[in-house]
Amino acid sequence: MPSTNEAGVFLGVDGGGTKTAFALLTGDGELLATALAPSSYYLGHSIDLVEEVLRAGVESVCGETGVPAAEFTYAFVALPGYGEVSADLGTLNAIPGRVLGHQRYRCDNDMVAGWAGSLGAVDGVNVIAGTGSMTYGERAGRGLRVGGWGELFDDEGSAYWIAIRGLNAFARMSDGRLPAGPLLRHLRDHLRLATDLDLVDVVLNRWQGDRMRVAALARVVTAAAADGDTECAAILREAGVRLADLVLATVDRLGYAPGEVVPVSWSGGVFASDEVREAFRERLDGAPVELCTPLLPPVLGAALYAARLAGTPLRAEAVDRLRTHATTVPQGGDDA
Repeated sequence: MPSTNEAGVFLGVDGGGTKTAFALLTGDGELLATALAPSSYYLGHSIDLVEEVLRAGVESVCGETGVPAAEFTYAFVALPGYGEVSADLGTLNAIPGRVLGHQRYRCDNDMVAGWAGSLGAVDGVNVIAGTGSMTYGERAGRGLRVGGWGELFDDEGSAYWIAIRGLNAFARMSDGRLPAGPLLRHLRDHLRLATDLDLVDVVLNRWQGDRMRVAALARVVTAAAADGDTECAAILREAGVRLADLVLATVDRLGYAPGEVVPVSWSGGVFASDEVREAFRERLDGAPVELCTPLLPPVLGAALYAARLAGTPLRAEAVDRLRTHATTVPQGGDDA
C-alpha cells in the first residue's frame, strides 16, 4: 500500500529492559510522533508481553498522527533478548505482522538499533554498554554480534560487571583486605546500610540478586571514583579496556581490509564515565578505527534502519534534520 508521504513513513521501535520507545518519521527526516511504553523484555515473563507493548506504542503514534499502521512504508522492531532463544524466533517474528496488519517489517535484537542510531545506519561498529555489553557491526551487508553472553559469565565492561566489582571492593574495604576508600561511604549512604553486612540482606535477600538493581550500582562506583576512590577508578578503566577489546574483535571478524578505517561509536550509560571513555580511547589508539560521537538515539536509529531495509535510506540532510530531536525523543533500553 502506498505511503501517505511521498518519501515514505517509517516506524522505529527500540525495546529494552525498563521501557520501549517508538518513533514515526518520514523519509525527509520529519519526526511525526513518538511514544513510550513499558519494557518489552519477555524472558522470564510471557512472550505475549511483546505484542501488548507493541500494540500500545503503535496505537499511540497512529492516534497522534492519524496515519494508520497499514500505511507505514516499513518498520524495524528492535527487541531485547531477540536471538537468544532460537525456539522463540518464529513467534517473535510473527508478532509485528498482527499489530501492523502487513509484512513490511523486520525484527532483530535491540543492539541493531543502537548501532543504527550511533552511526546513522552505515557500515561500522557500535559498542553497547548498559546493564549488559556487546558490540554490533555491519560491513557490506553482513551483520555481526560479539559479546552479550549474560551477566553470569560475560557482559564485560557493562554496568552489571562494574557494579559486581564495586560490591567486591566494598566487601574487601569493610574487612580491611583493601584500604578504605570513598566507596564505603557512598555505598553505605546510597543503600542506607545500618551495618556493612546489611549489604548481603539488600542485594541477596531483598533484591534476590536482581540484574537491573545490581547494575544500577555502577553509578555509585562512578561517583566514588569521582570522589577520589582509586579502586573504583581502576574498575572503570578496566571496563573501558574490555569494551575496546569487544570492538577490536568485531573489526577483525568482519574482515575489514588492511588500512580500511572503521567507524566506531558507542551507546549506553556506562560511557557517561570519564574513566571509561578515556581508557576506551587509549586502548583503541593506533587501531584502524575512527571514533564517532553518537549521532542519534537508538529509537531514531531503528527508524533509519527501517528506511534502509525498505531500500530508501535517508539522505544526509534528512539525518541532520533528525539530529535536532536527538535529546528530546523518548529513550528505550534500560536505566543502567
